[in-house]
Amino acid sequence: MKIGVIAQRLQRPLFECLALAAEMKLDGVQLYSVSRRENLLEFSRTQRREIADFCVGYGLEITAICGEVGGYGFRLAEKNPERIELTRRNIDLALDLGCRIVTTHIGMVRNDRHDELYRNQAAALREVGAYAAARNAVVAIETGPEPASVLKMLLEDIGSPGIGINFDPANLVMVLGADEVAELQALAPYVVHTHAKDGVHYRACDPEAVYDAFARGGIRQLVANTGELFREMPLGQGAVKWNAYLRTLQAIDPNLFLTIEREIGEDPTGDTILAGKFLRERLTELNAIPQMVSC
Repeated sequence: MKIGVIAQRLQRPLFECLALAAEMKLDGVQLYSVSRRENLLEFSRTQRREIADFCVGYGLEITAICGEVGGYGFRLAEKNPERIELTRRNIDLALDLGCRIVTTHIGMVRNDRHDELYRNQAAALREVGAYAAARNAVVAIETGPEPASVLKMLLEDIGSPGIGINFDPANLVMVLGADEVAELQALAPYVVHTHAKDGVHYRACDPEAVYDAFARGGIRQLVANTGELFREMPLGQGAVKWNAYLRTLQAIDPNLFLTIEREIGEDPTGDTILAGKFLRERLTELNAIPQMVSC
């Protein structure tokens, strides 16, 4: 399997992030369409081609675009027209950069087909899914606030090849205390991209309250009210069962990217280097097992 990183998480200007990813001998990068330093949506096609050519020159594949639409995702009908248009622009950006995947959060999905917010999400995703599928692209929903069974229901209701899954095991572990391997198996047909992240779950929480706090920018207040609910950790130091998880991923599709995402921490470069080393060691061990058995 190939290993990448969300480039702008390295906290440098874009081209420096790309060069650093290559220096780390990573295989690819995921790019935020809008980051603190750059708004790629405003880049001309010439500027986008410069990014793509730079990556080719350094042997990096652009794995996906991270195209967030804002708090609550596609839950709010009055905001969905502009968010659908934003997602179309992110799909166009991805294609200009030579990739076909846009990842995004869509807001927590309720386990109720008749719920208004569920219907809003499904309607918006049908639109962006049709736009993506017509261009051989995929909008990949990031896992997190809801169990796999609910996301699978939504995907089956939408029924579009233009909608898939960006699987983040740590989100499921941290917020739900879920078994990430079982969740991955349930969503296997839809997974097109992954985030390599780790974390721990400290206590039961209301996922809707957690993601509402994220949307409002008030997660610190939530923690002050409830105590620490979960924590993101460096790869290998959290609760993700990496050997079983990677073995399952390999069985689903050995060409999937493991895109390192370190959202906190004071040394993103150092953490990414350690994460890459950790993943290479785990993959080497897993790939050696069949050879040992056959001998």
